[in-house]
Amino acid sequence: MIFKIKQNIHNNRPPPPRPGLLFTRKSPLIDIAQLLILITIISWVIFQGAQAMQYNWQWYRVDQFIYRIIDGEFIQGRLIKGLIVTFEITIFSMLLSVVIGLITALLRMSNSFSGKLLANIYLELIRNTPLLVQLFLFYFIIAPIVGIDRFWTGVLCLGFFEGSFAAEIIRAGIQSVPRGQSEASNALGFNRINRLRYIILPQSIPLILPPMTGLIINLIKHSAIVSVIAVADLTTEGLNIISETFMAFEIWFTVAAIYLVVTVSLSLFVSWLESRAARGR
Repeated sequence: MIFKIKQNIHNNRPPPPRPGLLFTRKSPLIDIAQLLILITIISWVIFQGAQAMQYNWQWYRVDQFIYRIIDGEFIQGRLIKGLIVTFEITIFSMLLSVVIGLITALLRMSNSFSGKLLANIYLELIRNTPLLVQLFLFYFIIAPIVGIDRFWTGVLCLGFFEGSFAAEIIRAGIQSVPRGQSEASNALGFNRINRLRYIILPQSIPLILPPMTGLIINLIKHSAIVSVIAVADLTTEGLNIISETFMAFEIWFTVAAIYLVVTVSLSLFVSWLESRAARGR
């Protein structure tokens, strides 16, 4: 009887995979081949479009807008200077968005009716209006009243816009801490501020950090919108170079490649943070 059961189990086993087959359904070579085909098709379409426009490629002139070496001295190009301004906007906007997000998250979790109402009004206004409209409101209305230049106007607008998303990230991270931690801190005599400072936030930061880093990636891409108010970021420098040289294809491809390198690097960093957070949990 036991022999028959073993024989039936052996007969019902799926056939073993055939050795020597590289292009199986789960093989990464198929994905690589599909990516290469897609890149080839896109490149062919762009090349044919440029040929139809009788476009004169001038890639040999692009490097001078990235960097130059004169008498052994490294000189930053206009695109690198614009990238530095983009990083400055991103850093200041991110710090502001974290502060705004933390205050908004605490107001939403508070017992104050007016605090919850204020936080909800802020979230609804920011999330349901376009970022470009918000930038014009900040630039033409708020900036003259406060007396700030266009750089800090862009930082302020991006900080408030991204702060609405940071608020939900922070609130979700705080609420993911087990309720027993708050009850234990109450039993030990912690007040509300010390409980948040020493108990809740240290445990929620590992959960908040990966999505907040992803928010930085979106902030880098959204920072390109400050070009409409003539802030000298990467996109604005690209526009200025194109207006002077008419190298539209080369400059826009270079600007896109710079953004891609920065965001992909941060995406890999986010993946590393998420893996560390998963191991910590």
